[in-house]
Amino acid sequence: MSELNILPPDAISGKFIPTEYLQDGRDQFTLRNQQVGRPEGFWRNLRADEIEALVRNGNAADNWDDLLVTDEFTPRAVRNCEFHGLVRLGRLRRACLEYHELVVPVGLTNSRIVSCDLGDDVAVHNVRYLAHTIVGDNTILLNIDELHTTNHAKFGNGIVKDGEDEKVRIWMDVINEAGGRSVMPFDGMTAADAYLWAKFRGDAKLMARLAEITQQQFDARRGFYGVIGDHCVIKNCRIIKDVKIGPYAYIKGANKLKNLTINSTAEEPSQIGEGVELVNGIIGRGCHVFYGCKAVRFVMGDCSNLKYGARLIHAYLGDNSTISCCEVLHDLIFPAHEQHHNNSFLTAALVKGQSNVAACATLGSNHNSRANDGELEAGRGFWPGLCVSVKHSCRFASFTLLAKGDYPAELDVPTPFSLVSDDTAHDRLRIMPAYWWMYNMYALARNGWKFRSRDRRVRKIQHIEFDALAPDTVEEILRARDLLARWTAQAHRRAAGAAGDLDDDALLAAGRKLLEGPADPTDGLEILGEGIENSSRKVVILKARPAWGAYGQMLDYYAVTNLMAFMAARPDASLADMNETLNGGRCSDWVNLGGQLVRRKDLTRLIRDINAGTLATWNAIHNRYDHLWERYPLDKQTHAMSVLRERLGVSLLTADAWAEALDRAVAAQRFICEQVYVTRRKDYDNPFRQITFADDAERRAVLGSPEDNSFVRQVRQETDQFVALAEQLRHRG
Repeated sequence: MSELNILPPDAISGKFIPTEYLQDGRDQFTLRNQQVGRPEGFWRNLRADEIEALVRNGNAADNWDDLLVTDEFTPRAVRNCEFHGLVRLGRLRRACLEYHELVVPVGLTNSRIVSCDLGDDVAVHNVRYLAHTIVGDNTILLNIDELHTTNHAKFGNGIVKDGEDEKVRIWMDVINEAGGRSVMPFDGMTAADAYLWAKFRGDAKLMARLAEITQQQFDARRGFYGVIGDHCVIKNCRIIKDVKIGPYAYIKGANKLKNLTINSTAEEPSQIGEGVELVNGIIGRGCHVFYGCKAVRFVMGDCSNLKYGARLIHAYLGDNSTISCCEVLHDLIFPAHEQHHNNSFLTAALVKGQSNVAACATLGSNHNSRANDGELEAGRGFWPGLCVSVKHSCRFASFTLLAKGDYPAELDVPTPFSLVSDDTAHDRLRIMPAYWWMYNMYALARNGWKFRSRDRRVRKIQHIEFDALAPDTVEEILRARDLLARWTAQAHRRAAGAAGDLDDDALLAAGRKLLEGPADPTDGLEILGEGIENSSRKVVILKARPAWGAYGQMLDYYAVTNLMAFMAARPDASLADMNETLNGGRCSDWVNLGGQLVRRKDLTRLIRDINAGTLATWNAIHNRYDHLWERYPLDKQTHAMSVLRERLGVSLLTADAWAEALDRAVAAQRFICEQVYVTRRKDYDNPFRQITFADDAERRAVLGSPEDNSFVRQVRQETDQFVALAEQLRHRG
């Protein structure tokens, strides 16, 4: 049956809101007037001479009494337009608006306008259908086929309006294609919100409360108009339907924008470009979407980007992220994610940020898995290299680097900062723990600086821990060291032909003794990891002994740098003060909540308060995040103190122990400085990097030198400052 209906001629300006949804004394204009917020008497009716001038200029109206203007009205600025229903115009002066060298006159030409409010000094030209929209001041609308709003518009929020069936609610199926982790998108949703909702599915009460909070966050009444903010430019677009657009947005050449909120401000303007099609989504402040991108059922965090035909479907993309060319489906991605290549694919994944997906990576596709309900979970710093293929289900510790390869089985890699490679020649999996610290220091040290410097957000709602060494990764290191000790002890026993089994404590003790003692007993050992790959082949742990030492140095550096920060922020604090203030026990369970690290017990309390109704709105939940973030430096420093005491084997940090700790940290900082230079210099020492240059002068002119590298110089300066601060704090009693 056709959905095309034939209606009477006055239907175009008929009732916007069905009568059955008008209650409590409301009429067709109650919500509209609230949105516009103009005082009574702001507009006036047209004078007879103005109507005559408008008719001479080729304009028509169902009823000229329904066209209201201000005292600053220039009839000559309105030509060849049709007006239907109540249309109210702001000031129209003889002026022009200019944007990027596009200059258009203020006024309305060649447009059909239905029940709209237009702000001061707007330029509306060649808009074929503009209906039920509030347009802000100094806004350009140029060459648009269709721009209108329905009475049940939800602007991308996962709510239902009065009288609607539950089946029309928009859900995002993140992390799992089967929909078992669905969340309702909403304006203001952070990565922390999405994680809280998607991850704790076993708490039925929490799921119900979050759905209730989201529904109550927005007005379910019908009849809200679409809004285009002040100083927007929208040109050469086809369909814009049920869209709310913030001020200073720039939209050009979009094919279809439907059921969206596009946040934008003067400080963080959002832009949407040619060929874009966006449906059912929320776009954060300062976002850019260009060149044929497609997104459906999505949320883009602040200052994130889609470019060059990228496809984002059923996905949350965290702040400061960029996706180009590729396909990203059913994902929850924390801030600072990079994925730039046309032939990469990411689906059904939880990626905890500061990540980079290389070309040809195929992560979680149904083509390399057995079912559509598998999942991938990757800690922050996840970096799958070229042509990596990984199937569901997998889990990766923080800062896992996957070398090129088609990984044949599910993986659970527990050792952070590792290099993982598929050794097909010997039919085995190889893992080198602490690889980043030992061989990739330039990239590791630069990451934290890079993420901070590229954080373009003006209003930082989602809190983010950028340091590679933080409570989450440190706890992973501590667990990884225990695993290395067990695996080394088992390897040594196998090599010695030892009979019987040792209990876990005995294995740990034996492994630590081997890894911390003379190198001879561990030379040549084949150390095998357990429970890492779902296969019968070997998982070989490479360089276990150097990794053990590297992990230890990372622990020392993390602990002391945080305690130095505590002392530096408190010039009058003594060592005794630090011992007393940071005397809590070690919290071993931390959660990456959308980029913000929180203690598990604090997250448990937050969930309990949501379930109890103590936190009854998203604003209240966000305020709790803020409170936890304010307390986070002290929580982290308390954690650092407990780690250092365990490392030094003391219950209280004495002056001698503190001096030893500072010595270790200074040694680690100098190691970092040296390795940043060494790992950068490798690119210059490679003879094959020189074959395209005629001589050294040409190479230096193109590539520069490692000594001149800005980051190398920065780390050297930071090292001098670190050493000076350590010497200063060494003598504080």
